[in-house]
Amino acid sequence: MRSCVHNKMWGSRAFLAGWLLLLLVQLLCLEAVPISIDKTKVKEPEKKPEEPPASVDTGLHYDRYLREVIDFLEKDQHFREKLHNTDMEDIKQGKLAKELDFVSHHVRTKLDELKRQEVNRLRTLIKAKQDLEGGNDIAVDHQALLKQFEYLNHMNPHTFEVEDLDRLIRSATKDLENYDKERHEEFKRYEMMKEHDRREHLKTLDDDERKKEEEHYEEMKKKHADHPKVNHPGSQNQLKEVWEEADGLDPEDFDPKTFFNLHDTNGDGFFDEQELEALFTKELEKIYDPTNEEDDMVEMEEERLRMREHVMNEVDSNKDRLVSLDEFLVATKKKEFLEPDSWETLEQNQAYTDDEMREFEEHLAQQEQDLNQKAFDLQKQRDELERQQEQLNAQKMELQQAVEHMERLKSQKVDPPPEVLGNAVPEIPAVDSQLHEAQQQGHDPAPQGHDPVPEGHDPALQEHHPLPEGHHPAPQGHDSAPQAPQDIPQEHHGQENQNQAQQGLPQTHDNIPPGHQEVVQSQNQLP
Repeated sequence: MRSCVHNKMWGSRAFLAGWLLLLLVQLLCLEAVPISIDKTKVKEPEKKPEEPPASVDTGLHYDRYLREVIDFLEKDQHFREKLHNTDMEDIKQGKLAKELDFVSHHVRTKLDELKRQEVNRLRTLIKAKQDLEGGNDIAVDHQALLKQFEYLNHMNPHTFEVEDLDRLIRSATKDLENYDKERHEEFKRYEMMKEHDRREHLKTLDDDERKKEEEHYEEMKKKHADHPKVNHPGSQNQLKEVWEEADGLDPEDFDPKTFFNLHDTNGDGFFDEQELEALFTKELEKIYDPTNEEDDMVEMEEERLRMREHVMNEVDSNKDRLVSLDEFLVATKKKEFLEPDSWETLEQNQAYTDDEMREFEEHLAQQEQDLNQKAFDLQKQRDELERQQEQLNAQKMELQQAVEHMERLKSQKVDPPPEVLGNAVPEIPAVDSQLHEAQQQGHDPAPQGHDPVPEGHDPALQEHHPLPEGHHPAPQGHDSAPQAPQDIPQEHHGQENQNQAQQGLPQTHDNIPPGHQEVVQSQNQLP
């Protein structure tokens, strides 16, 4: 699976470094003079309708913006003419960007619109990133964050100026030149991870299985290395093989100028990186077959990249990442072209050293340790959250029980108290209802042991309330209120009770509530 992913990624992007300069030439130099062909030796290919060069994905995050800017610049005649007279080094240094001031108003207006769209796209990406990181409520300073995008002037988000074109050319050139280096590093990590996985797998096997696995591994290595001789990329032998097998021509009639014309597929007068890499297909097929277990297609793309870089270093004299016809013809006269050294393939050149492998595995071990620690911390946090949740549930249960208890108490206060069985409260005579009410309200209307007779009360009731000796009812027309308690000496109460006991009369009950003394007295008078 890993091989498949890398194969798709690298296979479609193997020729992208330096694409900006290449695309400028492809789009703006379509009027290159065709090279004369010796028709006596070469069959004239069938004419096909002209098609625009295939759109190439640079792999840059601003690829669409870059492509659209170049497309509109190509439509301006003045800009096209200036490009023909501008050296590649001048393009890299930004001299071509100054010609933007002379392009048509329509093109400038469209470029302004493209820049505004690109700025809005970047702002949307920034906002989306902030939202993913949990910063929804944080104010986003777009102006500050746009500084990281060097390919446009963030200080002026509305119009496309000379500085914008200069920034775009410089940034794309730098990014694409570093692309090959990043690909090599990625391939190295891929190879080390593959070896690491193999070693880890061996640790899970017993001795017999490990021995079989090691034998199988060595067998696959030998089988992969057993392939036909690979010609030196860009050499006469390698190009003649393409001439014979791909073009179907006699190797004795090999002509460098004709060969160049045949394989300059877009007719722009240059070999770009894609066209160069296409020349190595026959050599790569000698080494790699996608149906073989021992052949890794990711390694094949790395081999293709190595071949292309080698030819560029030997042939591309002005380092513009393009091979012109003149550069190609000069290279065919060198000793390296006529008598090249043998080409060492990847299996003869390990992508990493032992020290790099050791550091890589140490890094992986540290990463695994960090992940385990994070997993432990997360589990610990989870356990703590579960414990807190249990406490909250217990507190919630206690609170619910307290609320239910309060509701029960509230219902008991609203409902009348039940009658106590066997202890019925005696009825209170109507004559004493006022006294009983005063008793409930906490007022004592008369001193203990005395039954005051209200004014206008029936005198017959005095038979049931014998007054102590020396006490007489008040005459009519006088205040019938009982004498204040402080007017009756305390000693008089004690003596009165003692006299009543000697005469066989019931004693006064000070602790019997008023209104109930008649009941007690009647019970004491029974024989």
